[in-house]
Amino acid sequence: MSLQPSPFPPLRRLLGHDRGWIPIVAISALLVALIAISCGDDADEDVDAFLIPELGGDTTAFNDTRNAFSLSARNLSNDNRRRFEVGDSFFTQNWVTAPASTTSRDGLGPLFNAQSCSSCHVLDGRGRPPTDNDDPERGLLLRLSIPGTGEHGGPNPDPNYGGQLQDRALLGLTPEGAIHIEWTEITGEYDDGTPYTLRSPVYSIADPAFGPLPDDLMISPRIAPIVIGMGLLEAIADERLLELADPDDEDGDGISGRVNMVWDVRSGELVIGRFGWKAGQPSVEQQSAGAFLGDIGITSSLFPTQGCTAVQTVCLDAVSGGDPELSDDRLADVTLYASTLAVPAMRNTDDEVIRRGAEALVRSGCTACHVATHTTSDHPIPALRDQLIVPFTDLLLHDMGEGLADNRHEFAADGREWRTPPLWGIGLVETVNGHTNFLHDGRARTLEEAILWHGGEGEASRDAFKALSAEDRDALIRFLESL
Repeated sequence: MSLQPSPFPPLRRLLGHDRGWIPIVAISALLVALIAISCGDDADEDVDAFLIPELGGDTTAFNDTRNAFSLSARNLSNDNRRRFEVGDSFFTQNWVTAPASTTSRDGLGPLFNAQSCSSCHVLDGRGRPPTDNDDPERGLLLRLSIPGTGEHGGPNPDPNYGGQLQDRALLGLTPEGAIHIEWTEITGEYDDGTPYTLRSPVYSIADPAFGPLPDDLMISPRIAPIVIGMGLLEAIADERLLELADPDDEDGDGISGRVNMVWDVRSGELVIGRFGWKAGQPSVEQQSAGAFLGDIGITSSLFPTQGCTAVQTVCLDAVSGGDPELSDDRLADVTLYASTLAVPAMRNTDDEVIRRGAEALVRSGCTACHVATHTTSDHPIPALRDQLIVPFTDLLLHDMGEGLADNRHEFAADGREWRTPPLWGIGLVETVNGHTNFLHDGRARTLEEAILWHGGEGEASRDAFKALSAEDRDALIRFLESL
């Protein structure tokens, strides 16, 4: 099938760098968008392409309550809806220490970060960093590695602490360590003189339990993202992502998005990554199984071995909850659940302030990476096929500058690169999760701060945002809050 282009396709597609053809209407839409960006004229005809309530196509749920992220795709079949409910229970309920009478849910740990998926993805939503160093984390973890390349080109785990700090443990065992954050303030001002303040974190590990930490240890903080719409993102064809990629910036627009090539355990080969903050996972299934092992200590057929290192002898000797602890049927149910959580509808699409904010988003160049629309292709779940969706992402890696760098590679992603996160649902985080912390580690306390942290390929859009009038800045934030 042919894919519908974004309403704002990259300029390289007009310069002969795209291998596909472009309908005349798409070229016309792009020219209008370029005029609007360069001259500040109205972009009414363009923003209509994404000022629609149905951000998730037919899967969209019209719900803006605290349960907005927890509904199934509205077009899901009855059989898959029953499987969705089973997957929901294994995503939401706590796992327990083995052996236990609840044999289908035992095997927690022995070292872990959470007792359930929903411990971090509260109500299927977004985690936040701790409010202070005595506050238990709610969805923040630390990825660890040392210089060098690990298996299949991935990160190189620390020999004593592995690839992820586990800050919790079963009764009688010692956690690997505790997350410690020091915050410093950064001040700045908009072009009109309005001041702003950002906060910059420095991460360290307190009370390391398995030997001294290496001087060259690399730490990358990760916040649990919203779970909605993952199956729709999985259903975007590889060809679409390759079409959007411009790794050598051939069009000279300063945007050089590229795909991450990551190891697919199921197929045993390198494929395009889509999920995780650096697009380090290729599928919803592998993302789910990896989180079960890394976050909860639950093995599966994809990841059958506990992450205990050679020095963690008590961990190695712990009682197992089965071989594997998560059966293939249950993994399939959780994968379906995570794939078919509905995207909530956009709100107030007829509001003139929302429209003004959408036009400011376009003029600021944000849609060069936060590509508005895609059409899904084939997928094992029929409800996800052939849907016009509006996630505002290209799923590509972009250099986001030194300010956001973790200096840690993940397959093809280098230490300054991050995947463009989807924006759908971003305006309901406060309603669902009670906070407005954004970016990969939650450092941004507002959507405004998240924009101001953009550097590298995002610097031009950040500066364009800073140059907007106060009214246009407020309108742009109002637009994001409507998603």
